[in-house]
Amino acid sequence: MAIPAVDLSQPEARASLGWRVLGAFVRRREASIFVVAIALSIFFSIKSEAFYSGDNFKNMTETMAPIALVAAGEVMLLICGEIDLAVGRVYALAPAIVYVVSSEDQHGLPLWIGYVAALGCAALVGLTNGIVTTVFRVPSFIATLGMLFLLNGITLHLLAGTQVFMPSSETFQKIFGSQPDLYPLYFNSTFWWALGLCLLAQFVLTMTRWGLHTIATGGNLVGASEAGVNVRIVKIGNFIIANLLAGFAGILDSTRVTTIVPLQGGPDLMFLAVAGAVIGGTSLFGGSGSVIGAFIGVGVLIILQTGFNIIGVSAFTFDLIIGIAIIGSMIANVQVARLRTLGRLQ
Repeated sequence: MAIPAVDLSQPEARASLGWRVLGAFVRRREASIFVVAIALSIFFSIKSEAFYSGDNFKNMTETMAPIALVAAGEVMLLICGEIDLAVGRVYALAPAIVYVVSSEDQHGLPLWIGYVAALGCAALVGLTNGIVTTVFRVPSFIATLGMLFLLNGITLHLLAGTQVFMPSSETFQKIFGSQPDLYPLYFNSTFWWALGLCLLAQFVLTMTRWGLHTIATGGNLVGASEAGVNVRIVKIGNFIIANLLAGFAGILDSTRVTTIVPLQGGPDLMFLAVAGAVIGGTSLFGGSGSVIGAFIGVGVLIILQTGFNIIGVSAFTFDLIIGIAIIGSMIANVQVARLRTLGRLQ
C-alpha cells in the first residue's frame, strides 16, 4: 500500500499571538489566584463605591506590604521543606532593637547603626533556627515554636512591656515610612519595598542556582544531596532570608506608624503570611511554590478583609473564608501533584 505523501512545503498553522499569550498565562501557577483577586475587586467595587476610594486603597496597600514580605520568606522555606513560626516575633524584635540602639532614651547611637543591628539580630535568629533544625535535627515546627516564645520574652524585656516611639528621621521616614504624596497611585514606600523585594525573591527562586537548589531540596532531599546540593546550607540560608525579610517588614511598619508595640505581629501575622503563600500556590509538602503567587494570595486576603468590613459582613466570616481557602488550596495541590505523578498533567 502506498504511503500518502506529506506536503512539507506548508508551515504548521500556529495559534495567534493572543491565544499564545492566554495559554502562557493559564499555565502560570499564579493565574488562578490572580483571576480570583480581580473578581473579588470587581465584586466589592460594585457593592460599595468606597472600596476603590483613595484612602481605602492606601490602607489596603499599607496592610498588605509587611504580610507580603513575611510571606516571601516563608515561601522560600516552605519550598525547601521547612517552616518558621517565629517570624512574627522577629517582626516585633527588629524595631525593638532599633529603639534600644538608637533612641535618645537608650544608647542614642546613629539610626543606621540601629537598623544594621536589628537586621543582624534577625539574621542571627534565622541562623540559629537553621542550625537547630539541620544540625541537631529538631523539626523546624518545634524549633521555631520555641524560638517564638523566646523572642517574645526578649522583646517584652527590651521594651519593658510598653509601647514606645520608633526612632526615625525625616530621611528615613521618606525612605521607609508612609509618604503617599511622593509615590504614585496612593502606594506608599512600604508597598514599593514589598513589591520590589518580592520580585527579587521570585527572580532568585526561578532564575538562580540558589532557587534551583531550594526547589530540589524540597522536592527530593536525598536526591538533591546525592546530586551535590548542600541541603544543610540551603535550608540555613533560607531561614536567614525569611527572618531578614520579617525583621525588615517590622522596621518598615513601625517606621510608618511611628510606634512599636511589644506584641505586634506575632502568630497572627505569621499565619496570614503562610495562608497567603498556600493560597498563592505554594505546597506545604515542599518542592514547589511562587513568591509572586504568595504576594497575590496576601492581596486576596486583604481584599476580602477590607471588602467584608466595608459591606458590613461579620469579621467571623473572614476566618471562615481563610479556612476554606487553605483547605481547598491544599486539596488542589495534592490532586495536581498526583496527576503529574501519573503522567496525566503536563
